[in-house]
Amino acid sequence: MTAPILVFAVGNESRGDDALAPLLLRGLEGWAEAVGLDGQVELIEDYQLQVEHVTDLQNRSAVLFVDADMSCAEPFHFSEIAAEKDSSYTSHVMTPFALLHTYRQVYGTDAPPAFLLRIRGYNFELGNPLSDKAAANLEEATKLMRALCAEGDLQCWRQCLVNV
Repeated sequence: MTAPILVFAVGNESRGDDALAPLLLRGLEGWAEAVGLDGQVELIEDYQLQVEHVTDLQNRSAVLFVDADMSCAEPFHFSEIAAEKDSSYTSHVMTPFALLHTYRQVYGTDAPPAFLLRIRGYNFELGNPLSDKAAANLEEATKLMRALCAEGDLQCWRQCLVNV
C-alpha cells in the first residue's frame, strides 16, 4: 500500500527566514483539510533531516522537501532530486540528497520520487522575524505547493519543473 505524498518542511522559526518551510507547512494544513486532501498529503516538520527520517519515506508515492535557501533565485527553485552521498552523510544534519542515499543503503532500493522546493530567504539570524521579501516569496511558493498537492500527478509536477 502506498502512503500519501509526504511534504517534509525543514527549518527553524526562531532564525528569521529559516521559518519559511514551517510557515508554508502550517499554511497547507488547514487548506488541505478544507479542500479534502487531508488523507492524500502528509505534512511533517522538523528542524533538520536526520537518519531516522528514512522511515518516513517508506512506500510514499512522492516526497517533497521544503527548505529556505539564501542562494537560489527568487521567489523559489523547484527541482526533482536523486540520492547522492555527500559530506552530510555521516553528520548529525543531513541534506535531502543524503537522506535519499541512506534510504537506498537501508532498504536496498531507491527512495520514492523526490522533489526539493527551495524558497529564497535573506536573513537567518537568531531572533529575527521573517523578512518582507521572504514573506512575498512564501506567498508564491504556497501557490505552487497548493497546485502540486491538489494535482498529485508526478507528470504534472515534472511539467512544473520546466515552467518554473
